[in-house]
Amino acid sequence: MTNILVTGGAGYIGSHACKALKAAGYNPVTYDNLITGWRDAVRFGPFEQGDLGDRARLDEVFAQYRPAAVMHFAALSQVGEAMAQPGRYWRGNVCESLTLIEAAVAADCLDFVFSSTCATYGEHDNVVLDENTPQLPLNAYGASKRAIEDMLRDFEAAHGLRHVIFRYFNVAGADPEAEVGEFHRPETHLVPLMLDAIDGKRDALTVFGTDYDTPDGTCIRDYVHVCDLVDAHVLGLKWLEQGKGSRVFNLGTGSGFSVREVIDHSRAVTNREVPFVTGPRRAGDCTKLVSGSSRAETELGWKPVRSDLKQMIADAWRWHRSGHYDR
Repeated sequence: MTNILVTGGAGYIGSHACKALKAAGYNPVTYDNLITGWRDAVRFGPFEQGDLGDRARLDEVFAQYRPAAVMHFAALSQVGEAMAQPGRYWRGNVCESLTLIEAAVAADCLDFVFSSTCATYGEHDNVVLDENTPQLPLNAYGASKRAIEDMLRDFEAAHGLRHVIFRYFNVAGADPEAEVGEFHRPETHLVPLMLDAIDGKRDALTVFGTDYDTPDGTCIRDYVHVCDLVDAHVLGLKWLEQGKGSRVFNLGTGSGFSVREVIDHSRAVTNREVPFVTGPRRAGDCTKLVSGSSRAETELGWKPVRSDLKQMIADAWRWHRSGHYDR
């Protein structure tokens, strides 16, 4: 069975990717320091604990498993924190990714699937973002991800490191079988925060900003189901296995929902009221981010099948009610 090294495999997206890889016949090897991930999410392959900045530990893991490819999910990803502590993001995302890339090249592991973000584009109102949209990030999170993309291109030119880059923004939903789901420490994502509020695990959801230039005043995002997202990553891995060239793909539905619309859909799915309060805008937040995915559909054959907003909330609600949050 082919080993794939999955950094951040104990996290939200990484754990779902491990399940998808296992189903596709691969052996996902999770590499995670468990600072934001959780051990119980590692259930589809071996686990190796370590920091991305620890080159000696990475070398050990590459030597032991000899992975055919890397799927790199591990990252700091909070926009507010990135605005307040940019150094942490440049060090944690860029410097540690550099160590990982160098270790992969040294181990002759030259297929690399990278989890990037539509935050590299910055704010481009009233347009659907495609892969040629100028990258003008508004914060250190988006800027650090863009820098890693540049790194991958440089290492391809120098060492033949083939890569597929996926840019996406708001990921939602959970494994329909509720084996893994969305759980962050601390929690910052809209859907789980909202479900916590519905279920009485927090007093209320805070809606940050009600004066955006949108129909209801709240910012708009494109939501993609986590299972659809990781299916694209498996297709990206196969793309590289087939000897195709390095490529960038956006992953989105091409339509967006405002925060208030997400609240309304959640009320309909759960049949419960959503307690919320309003607060000021957060620094670094864009008005609208909608990511088209026509290239992924045409070239990879990817099509989101669970990315209906109500379906995403229903899957997340099933996970939420399963009791995993109480661990």
